Amino acid sequence: MRYVGVGAVASEPAHHVFMAIRAGRSVEHQATTRFLVAIVDDDESVRESLPDLLRGLGFTAKVFASAESFLTFEDMSLIQCLLLDVCMPGMSGPELQQELMARGVRIPIIFITAQADASVRERLSQSGVKACLFKPFSELQLRVALDVALR
Repeated sequence: MRYVGVGAVASEPAHHVFMAIRAGRSVEHQATTRFLVAIVDDDESVRESLPDLLRGLGFTAKVFASAESFLTFEDMSLIQCLLLDVCMPGMSGPELQQELMARGVRIPIIFITAQADASVRERLSQSGVKACLFKPFSELQLRVALDVALR
């Protein structure tokens, strides 16, 4: 598994990934308009800004203020990727991930967190997530993480 951290995919420098995206070689680049990405974050500014960024990348976004509200969403099968905050009041991101697995729901997860230390990255990478982005992250970092998650 390739794991996305702060600046690049582990096996590819950010420069090469950027050049591949600009050259149109991204596997998902041609079909992103049909992908629905769910955002679960207790931070209102994230819930307001990320959908705009995702739309600019050709995705559709649906936001949720908590893990509990996400679990009430009836059309989970429509979601192709989940951008999930690690630390939230109530149910945390990793707890939501465990609940989804227990329910048999398989959605690629990209964790987002303000806790940019190696132990967080290591713990999350062992849980089977596709990527982890540290706040604040760039549009390029988000695009790379989505490409990895949607492969």
